[in-house]
Amino acid sequence: VMLSNSSAPRSLCRLQVSPDVLLEKVGRAGVITMNRPKVLNALNLTMIRQIYPQLKTWEQDSETDIVIIKGAGGKAFCAGGDIRAVMEAGKAGDSLTQDFFCDEYILNNAIGSYKKPYIALIDGITMGGGVGLSVHGRFRVATEKTLFAMPETGIGLFPDVGGGYFLPRLRGKLGLFLALTGFRLKGRDVQRAGVATHFVESQKIPDLEKELVDLKSPSAKDVSIVLDTYQKQSSLDSEKPFVLDRHMSDIDRLFSSSSVEGIMQNLKDDDSEFAKKQAETLSKMSPTSLKITYKQLQTGASLNLQDVLIMEYRLSQASVISCMFLVLVDKDQNPKWSPSTLEEVSDQSVDQCFSSLGDKDLTF
Repeated sequence: VMLSNSSAPRSLCRLQVSPDVLLEKVGRAGVITMNRPKVLNALNLTMIRQIYPQLKTWEQDSETDIVIIKGAGGKAFCAGGDIRAVMEAGKAGDSLTQDFFCDEYILNNAIGSYKKPYIALIDGITMGGGVGLSVHGRFRVATEKTLFAMPETGIGLFPDVGGGYFLPRLRGKLGLFLALTGFRLKGRDVQRAGVATHFVESQKIPDLEKELVDLKSPSAKDVSIVLDTYQKQSSLDSEKPFVLDRHMSDIDRLFSSSSVEGIMQNLKDDDSEFAKKQAETLSKMSPTSLKITYKQLQTGASLNLQDVLIMEYRLSQASVISCMFLVLVDKDQNPKWSPSTLEEVSDQSVDQCFSSLGDKDLTF
């Protein structure tokens, strides 16, 4: 399941035809701009199939030193994959349900193993698929406008795009907490959590981008120095503590359990306001999603990114596809999950979602 170059635009002239994503050479930098501001730069298959071959070309091109990826419109970097289109296709038995996840994960892996400095300017909403386009890259620059979340358990999905790789590698049980609850991190907290590598004030981003583009044959260290300099000049909110600072020891304690039921019990047994709030949040999530996500992160903690993406592709094709539809269509946001309780989701049904697809498994 390799992406073929035939799906790529042949020349820069062709790029004007599909403005969903702009691919430009600026000096010695390749610049990718997600260009669907009306839908918060949601990622679709067309965009994926244009970005991937261009990334590969730039990686081999001696005239290209770095890659910068950003979102147009000032509100979002990328608010996620265009899941509704994928779900409609699933209903119709269309191959988009395979193609989208397959090609998206191949792109995530290409970013994770990219040989040149890859800089994601996550200046705005960054969720789901947008996280996949940024978090595996060498540099991720957050601003005060950044809003990060992996909200998938609330829509019957799981935090894919390599979530099984980067989430368990955050400190303590923070990744599991973010994955299960969909908790939103804002601004400087995105860097403090370890999701971003740097924090730079939004108004400084155009100058930062210009400086990066003007670098002469930069190494990763050269890029790092520029980003560090801009970060030092960005004092906004620096005096505020990390939003989860006072809860970190609670998170580590409450989310340490050998099962999701155990975590729920920990939360219910705890008298704190924080624990009550998390129990309430988890009770609204898809029980199947919670159990799949728990196992995904537990397994992914000891796998490399490629193997995590192979695992997540299996999950994307499994029962999750059938159980996610509900809330995407329900406007009232009161999903009726089936099964409706954690106890009803058997270990066997969860394990089944992780089983090999044989010759339909994801390959790189």
